[in-house]
Amino acid sequence: MTARAAALAILSDVLRKRRPLDAATDDALAAAQLSPRDAGFARAIAHETLRRLGQLEALTAHFVPKTPPPHRAGPALEILLAGACELLFLDVAPHAAVDGANRLAAADRKAVHFKPLINAALRRIAREGKDVLATQDAERLDTPDWLWQRWCDAYGEEATRAIARAHLVPPQLDILGTDDLPELRALPNASTLPGGTVRLKDPGRIDALPGYAEGRWWVQDFAASLPARLLGDVKGATVFDLCAAPGGKTAQLAAAGADVIAVERDAQRALMLKVNLERLKCKAEIVESDLRDFAPETRASFVLLDAPCSATGTIRRHPDLPWLKAAADIGACVAGASELLDAAAEMLADGGTLVFAVCSLEPEEGPEQIAHFLQRHPQFRRLPVASSEVFGLTDLVSAEGDLRTLPSHLIEKGGMDGFYAARLKRDENT
Repeated sequence: MTARAAALAILSDVLRKRRPLDAATDDALAAAQLSPRDAGFARAIAHETLRRLGQLEALTAHFVPKTPPPHRAGPALEILLAGACELLFLDVAPHAAVDGANRLAAADRKAVHFKPLINAALRRIAREGKDVLATQDAERLDTPDWLWQRWCDAYGEEATRAIARAHLVPPQLDILGTDDLPELRALPNASTLPGGTVRLKDPGRIDALPGYAEGRWWVQDFAASLPARLLGDVKGATVFDLCAAPGGKTAQLAAAGADVIAVERDAQRALMLKVNLERLKCKAEIVESDLRDFAPETRASFVLLDAPCSATGTIRRHPDLPWLKAAADIGACVAGASELLDAAAEMLADGGTLVFAVCSLEPEEGPEQIAHFLQRHPQFRRLPVASSEVFGLTDLVSAEGDLRTLPSHLIEKGGMDGFYAARLKRDENT
C-alpha cells in the first residue's frame, strides 16, 4: 500500500499540480522511504499510467461516463486510472488491484465518498476492460491532439503512428564508457548498439552496476551520443560544449582527447556536471554562465550547442510531457534557442565547425531554426552528415543532410530518443 500511495501522490502532483514527473517521483519516493522493490512498483504504476493516459481516460469514461469532479472527489480519478493501469497493463491480480484502490479511497477524506463507485468500476474493468482496449486506437488516444497533427504534417501518419507505438515501450538504459565495458556486455539483460553503446533492460540500481564506482561509464541515450560524433576528430582541440549539463557530451568529448570548456547557466546543473565529471575522472573546465554572456578570450575550432527545447523527442522517458506542454510552448523554445545559436556562432573560429542539436521532434526547433540561421549568417554553410558517420544508419540522415532520429528508429532494439542535429561550417576569413 505504501507503494500505491506513493504512485498516487506522483500522479496527483503531475495531473493536478502540473509538476514534472521526475520531480514528483523523487519527492514522493523520498517521503515514502520505500524499499527498492516497492519504489520500482510505485514508479511503474505512475509511469505506465501516464504512458497510457489517453487509453485509460477513454476506458474509465466508458465505465464511468460522469467523471467525479476533483474539487469534491479528491484523487478519486487518479485512483481509478492507476487501478485500471494495474489491471490491464501491469497484470496485477484483480483482487489485489481492486483492494488496493479501495484502501486508497478509504484513506482520503474526499475520495472515500466515491469508494463504492471506484470498487464497482474497477470490478467491471477487471472483467470487461481488455475487450474495450481491443477496440481502441491506442496510438491516437495516447498522443494529444496538438502533437498528433504536428507530427502528421511533418512526418506523415504512418511515421506518426510508429512514433506513438515507440512511446508505449518503456525505455531501456543506454551506457557509453571509456573502454569496452566487458562486464556490462556480459550481463544477461545486455545488448549492444553501434558505437560501443551498451543497452540494459531492467538494470536495477544504476550505482550497483559494474564499473559505476570506478567511473568507467555514463548513462546516455544512443541518439544523444550522436551530435558530439559529428564534430569529427577533436583530439587536442579546444571545444566549447554549451548548455553542457548533465555531462554526457562533455564526457564524450573529453574521452576523445578534446580540451573541453563546458558552459552551463544553471548552478544546480553545473554542480551536477562537476560531480559527474569527477566520478568519470574526466577533465574539463566548467564555466557557470549564460552562454549569451560568455565571452571567451579566443574563439574555438569546434562548438557544440545542445539547446534547451520542448524535448518532445524524449517522451518515451518523460510520458508526462505530452500532457503538461502545449503547442504554445514551442514558440518560446524557438526564440530562446535562436539567441543561443547566434551567441554560439560568435564563439566559432574561421573555418570551424558548429553542431547544433535539440532533443525535439518539432520542425520549428530543428530544420526551420537552421534555415533561419543560415539566412542571418551567410558566412555559414551546412556540412551534410554522411551515413557512414552514423554507423551506416541511413534512416537517421535527412534529405538536407542533417541528423534526424525518431523514437521508432531501431525499434527492434528498443528505439531511441528523437534528436535533431545540424553541422555548420564557418567560412575562412569571416
